[in-house]
Amino acid sequence: MPSPEPRSNRSVTWRRLTEQDFPLLREWLQQPHVARWWHHETSPEAVARDFGPAARGEEPSEDLLVFLDGRPLGLVQRSRYADYPEYIAELTAIVAVPEGAMSIDYLIGDPAQVGRGLGTLMIRTVIERTWAEFPAASCVLVPVSAANRASWRALEKAGLRRVAEGELEPDNPIDDRAHYVYRIDR
Repeated sequence: MPSPEPRSNRSVTWRRLTEQDFPLLREWLQQPHVARWWHHETSPEAVARDFGPAARGEEPSEDLLVFLDGRPLGLVQRSRYADYPEYIAELTAIVAVPEGAMSIDYLIGDPAQVGRGLGTLMIRTVIERTWAEFPAASCVLVPVSAANRASWRALEKAGLRRVAEGELEPDNPIDDRAHYVYRIDR
């Protein structure tokens, strides 16, 4: 039986997603536990269309392929809200978005790795490195569907606190608009 929390000596590393990683990402996006919340087209063309610009450095966000002890674990998307004013406009309806705010989105690809505390480890590690890699970052704000309990619990365990509740456009049209917003400050 897997332990509820990861061993403290586990190594989390990452690098930018490349086009060579698209088959693995496509496989992950097809997993039921990912598809439920990411609701993404999974054809090779759709993955290339939606992830290609960031992989080629043509978009300001980063898609990071995350590794645990050298093996692919998941994906983290990291971005500055200032680079996406349309998201700021939607989010400010329920919470202030300070200058320098960052956001992350994340998934664990392998269903066998879910529920073991690895999402919390991944989130915590990426946020710690965000402070070092983005000196102007003031906070990390993460909107999450209120229905996605596993996601918001991982955020809480990683040290983020719920700062707002309100209606935002859901990623999956089967969900209602209820969202929580989590925050951690530098």
